[in-house]
Amino acid sequence: MKKLLNTLYVTTQGAYLAREGETVKVRVEKETRLQLPIHTLSGIVCFGQVSMSPFLMGLCAERDVSVSFLTEYGRFLARVAGPVSGNVLLRREQYRWADDPVKSTAVSRSVLIGKICNCRTVLQRAIRDHIEKLQDDALQQAVDRLNQIMSHLQCDLELDRLRGYEGEAGKVYFSVFDQLITSQKEEFFFLERNRRPPLDRVNCLLSFLYTLLVHDVRSALESVGLDPAVGYLHRDRPGRPSLALDIMEEFRPFLADRLALSLINLCQVKAKGFKQMETGAVLMDDETRKTVLVSYQKRKQDEIMHPFLKEKMPVGLLFHTQAQLLARFIRGDLDGYPVFCWR
Repeated sequence: MKKLLNTLYVTTQGAYLAREGETVKVRVEKETRLQLPIHTLSGIVCFGQVSMSPFLMGLCAERDVSVSFLTEYGRFLARVAGPVSGNVLLRREQYRWADDPVKSTAVSRSVLIGKICNCRTVLQRAIRDHIEKLQDDALQQAVDRLNQIMSHLQCDLELDRLRGYEGEAGKVYFSVFDQLITSQKEEFFFLERNRRPPLDRVNCLLSFLYTLLVHDVRSALESVGLDPAVGYLHRDRPGRPSLALDIMEEFRPFLADRLALSLINLCQVKAKGFKQMETGAVLMDDETRKTVLVSYQKRKQDEIMHPFLKEKMPVGLLFHTQAQLLARFIRGDLDGYPVFCWR
């Protein structure tokens, strides 16, 4: 059974990561701030002006520890990877499926059902837990429409039709998302989803959490031998991890959206932790970013019952589990991809 390992997030500007034996040493101004055994890590994410020795990069590649470099505010820059792992026959089959409209549609349908199911559950839980604070009629109407869309997805539809329903579901879900924010309403409000750059505090928070999700899902896919660049719902585009974007769809509502709402509603993030640039972009300060990272790591340690395997596991292992299940489907060991549907 795979164990949940830690992800090291380095946000201190000017930090330098080096190898010392079988450990990762983090230095700031020639002072050692942290030293961790390499076997306790599954990934390292560096924000902004953070550098790493080539010897540590080599150790990480050898031990399957993923390394990502992001800007200080979370935009992806680059990734360090070692030799491709896994079965080449699996990847060849993955590529064949990407060229097959029927196979691509089958995977895409499962992914979308999982995504919309989890969006619906987020709204249903809000109605149940905060009915006195919410306009429950609008939320219930959104839930009903999501149910209708999921019923349409059961039909034999072409991929473009599936994407059309995905777009509609996204509009329905985000049209009531602002109602899920029950505190700090004047500072944290949601009008619509925007990115590159995010134009308000809520979108800034969501975009940052989605970036963390992409890193984790991409690493999980690579660990089972799948190519994260070749997807089914998201088609090939240079530099885009299309399969990682496919699989993360089922985790956006369950993990990222709910965590963003909790951070706001429990006042764990404050308006002063965000700043608006002259371009209109809204960015997090360093302290807020650390708060989000710590909360994300804690959330990954929570245990949940997997709906298909009927086993308890940490939330952080769901990415690896779903990657394994997709690989089994592509190999022909399963009749379908058992998407993660949160109850």
